Amino acid sequence: MAWNLLFTSDIGLLSLFTIAFILVMAVYIGYYAVKQINKEGGASRTQSHPGAH
Repeated sequence: MAWNLLFTSDIGLLSLFTIAFILVMAVYIGYYAVKQINKEGGASRTQSHPGAH
């Protein structure tokens, strides 16, 4: 009954779309954050202080 309501009613389809959108958004934000962290990490490694080694 619940699965039938989820896939056939207007509010069920809207809920399904919302859940899918949030999951896609979470994957994108995670990918973007990892990309930015790696970019900043690489920049900080190249700008080391003189005599730090």
